[in-house]
Amino acid sequence: MVRETVLRVRYSEIDAQGHVNNANYLSYFEVGRVEWLRDAGHSYREMEERGYGFVVVEALVRYRRAAYFDDELKIRTEISDLSRASVQFAYEVLREDGLVATGHTRHAYVDLASGKPIRMPKELDLLGSG
Repeated sequence: MVRETVLRVRYSEIDAQGHVNNANYLSYFEVGRVEWLRDAGHSYREMEERGYGFVVVEALVRYRRAAYFDDELKIRTEISDLSRASVQFAYEVLREDGLVATGHTRHAYVDLASGKPIRMPKELDLLGSG
């Protein structure tokens, strides 16, 4: 399942050169991931209430072109790899004139009380969702 989320670049997200600061792309990825999960019938809040969550174990961003204040960006998010112990989301950040950035984040499932890795909880069922 591919989920598209639209957002507009805020002034606070640009740097001294006038384009989106590179670190903000990880926040954009997070917006896409949260909305992907919501569309799949899950939420971070529900996962936390059940005692488990995701921790980022890997993040990669490839910058293709600059984005600027007030640009409307589309974040495409999908699962690119899934195992019993982790999930990887892939992202594309697009503007109407083309690709701005691509990347991925890999997340381990963890028990929030102990911080220890766990297998994907049955009720999460990302295989059935994606």
